Amino acid sequence: MPPNEDNPRTVSTAILPPAHASTFARVGLLMYTFLIVYASLYPFSNWRSMGLPFWSFLFAPMPHYWTGFDVITNVIGYLPFGTLMVFALYPNVRGISAAVLAVFCGMLLSGSMEAVQTYLPNRVSSNLDFLTNLAGAAIGAIAGVLLSPAFLTQSRLLQLRHEWFAPEAGRGLIIVGLWPLAQIYPQGYLFGHGQIVPILSDWLSDWLETPVDLLGLLMQDFQLTVQEYWLAETMITACGFTGALLALSCMLRKHAPKAQLLLMLALVALATKLMANALLFAPANALAWLTPGARGGLLIGAMMTTGLVYAPPLVQRRLAVTSLVFSFIVINLVPANPYFVATLQTWTQGKFLNFNGAAHFLSVSWPFIALWFLLHPAHRLRKPEASPASR
Repeated sequence: MPPNEDNPRTVSTAILPPAHASTFARVGLLMYTFLIVYASLYPFSNWRSMGLPFWSFLFAPMPHYWTGFDVITNVIGYLPFGTLMVFALYPNVRGISAAVLAVFCGMLLSGSMEAVQTYLPNRVSSNLDFLTNLAGAAIGAIAGVLLSPAFLTQSRLLQLRHEWFAPEAGRGLIIVGLWPLAQIYPQGYLFGHGQIVPILSDWLSDWLETPVDLLGLLMQDFQLTVQEYWLAETMITACGFTGALLALSCMLRKHAPKAQLLLMLALVALATKLMANALLFAPANALAWLTPGARGGLLIGAMMTTGLVYAPPLVQRRLAVTSLVFSFIVINLVPANPYFVATLQTWTQGKFLNFNGAAHFLSVSWPFIALWFLLHPAHRLRKPEASPASR
């Protein structure tokens, strides 16, 4: 008899094949590569040739000025890439061969980024960055080889993945896991991701060589009152919060500890927001985002999620899509809160420029990535049995 997803005992005793491709690792590798590219080429402006060949950084003298922070961040930045590459190659390539191939891919990616930076005047191509990135990819590849038995063959982690989550959850787990990280970049409204109108305005202004304010054109310079700002923030926070939690809930099986997992995700997201504010601004501003509108949105979002936590997955998924779309519409129609604009002016990005570029990309793109998953045709293929091949 095939294992029943509603009976945890039958699933936990099912024999999982020791070697199968991991959708989680392959999608994670793709997303992480996009983040590296964005962080390496941010802010994508003032492209021009400096009169140097793109390979000149390889033979240039080592930089005279460098800091331990730069070295550590370059190593850490490519460490997950090496690990995910080894995991993504499994089971077709394993062991030392997978590690060597992961290091080679890390070398190609880092070398390409440093070469392209030759055409960005506000970025500096460096052979030291290239070598430290390569070291990070190598360390990550070795870690991936050592961790493969724990993550990719029969283990307690895989058993819990099989017991608690639906077969198509491989992509969704990565996307939901990125949601707390999307809180790092300062946002005008709590959970207000996907704000693309200011970006489009800047692009059009550069292209047309004249100031363009799309929000002003859409709203005709409509001014919100304090109460309307409060209401907008409440709606944005509630819908963003509900959409993210329901995106996780619709992947969970009936016997999974839903309440605990949803609460854990919410607490991690809020803790990340708190720590990011304290680091980017000042400890005194750690809770600056917890405005009356944000508190009201959190309360409403918690009530909505609690009432829907045991609804059918199809209902949860559709409501998650509705919430994220509504939040996206409102965040792009409501002007920035003047208090937030004043706070943002005190933010000096400095040596966090690369990191903040990636965080900004994640904050803007997360709703689109989440909607892609929630609307993916794989949900229509969901079966009552847990298919190991979908891991």
